[in-house]
Amino acid sequence: MSFLDREHTIAPPGFNRWLIPPAALAVHLCIGQAYATSVYKTALVDHFDASLTQIGIIFSIAIVMLGLSAAVLGTWVDTNGPRKAMFTSALFWTSGFVIGAIGIFTNQLWLVYLGYGFIGGIGLGIGYISPVSTLIKWFPDRPGLATGMAIMGFGGGALIASPVSTALLTFYDPNSGSPDWVASGDSVGKLFLTLAVVYLAYMMFGAFTIRVPAADWKPKGFDPSMVKAKALVTSENVSASNAIKSRSFWLLWIVLFCNVTAGIGILEQAAPMIQDFFRQEGGTSLVTAAVAGGFVGLLSIANMGGRFAWSATSDIIGRKRIYMVYLGVGSVLYVLLALFGFGSTALYVVLAFVIISFYGGGFATIPAYLRDLFGTFQVGAIHGRLLTAWSAAGIAGPLIVNGFLDAQGTPGELTAQAYQPALLTMVGLLIIGFVANLMVQKVNSKYHEPKPGTTRPATEPAMES
Repeated sequence: MSFLDREHTIAPPGFNRWLIPPAALAVHLCIGQAYATSVYKTALVDHFDASLTQIGIIFSIAIVMLGLSAAVLGTWVDTNGPRKAMFTSALFWTSGFVIGAIGIFTNQLWLVYLGYGFIGGIGLGIGYISPVSTLIKWFPDRPGLATGMAIMGFGGGALIASPVSTALLTFYDPNSGSPDWVASGDSVGKLFLTLAVVYLAYMMFGAFTIRVPAADWKPKGFDPSMVKAKALVTSENVSASNAIKSRSFWLLWIVLFCNVTAGIGILEQAAPMIQDFFRQEGGTSLVTAAVAGGFVGLLSIANMGGRFAWSATSDIIGRKRIYMVYLGVGSVLYVLLALFGFGSTALYVVLAFVIISFYGGGFATIPAYLRDLFGTFQVGAIHGRLLTAWSAAGIAGPLIVNGFLDAQGTPGELTAQAYQPALLTMVGLLIIGFVANLMVQKVNSKYHEPKPGTTRPATEPAMES
């Protein structure tokens, strides 16, 4: 399968770099379905007679495997190129849906863990990082814009998957019109099979249209010295193995962990949370289900828009300053949401929208932050290693939220106020992340790759900033 190799994806002279973002979006919009899992979460709780925590483990496993596969295979992705990575991602991601569907049909929850969680999660990790370093190389003049274009698709995946999933669940379930309707397990299984077929086609389109720039390519009129002059931006390169020895890498790990855990606090419970809110207002099951699907879609717009708008803004004001906004302003908004958000539908929606835009912006800005600090040499592999913070957040976020909610009562019967302890816990995490971001500094020169004609010092440097 040599047609998948990097050397067969090098763009010819005169290639239009704006053809690359659609290829990246084709993959990210598909794997972004992970953010729409709350649409059928209650259905799986009912089908497997399980708790919220037990069903939440599906999402946690997927996010853990996303981070681990990105960390372990990041160098492989950089070496073999985006086409082979996207192709591999498509096979793992869609196979996860098929195996998960079998688990639902046979009432075997462990198969859903294995399929959607473990195998699908590997596809998530490979697909997530595969276009990022490629886009940074195509857009060295606007790295924040480049990563925003790639990663906004992951945030926007639920914008498509949420309403489509709701419509398909209604179509596949003959009891969808009954009072207090909850989608059947059979309808969720059929949904999984449908998504597997559709996503495979779209991801293959992305894989076979992606291109990498030639080694000596640069945008017309681009002056690298303008990038080098900015604060915290290095003109050197740091390998992935040396990057993880630096203090700044681990500070960014903490920043990403805190931002992601807080965002998951809303996203992972988006549909049940809004359903509980509207049920208290006297809404019927069909109305609350429709509202939940719409709310998840709205948050997807915030997630997607934030990834593009905020990361592009970081090209102007700098990465450290934009994270001060994500984490500092975000913590204030979380307090307002927990204490006052459930008193007004409009206020609740606005606060959640802005918070999730910060969450998405944090994801899209982090590759550019890494490029500033560590150079472009192995930025994809470094990004993969940093995504282990997402793995940790994928465990911590659902456990915190579902642990609080399981202690409050039965899913589907909770009050809006039952979510307050979990939301206030997220405020503390955002403050920790804010402090960690303030401590990020340029990487010590001892970690830089040697210039041509020079050699690396005989002793390994100790961990420094």
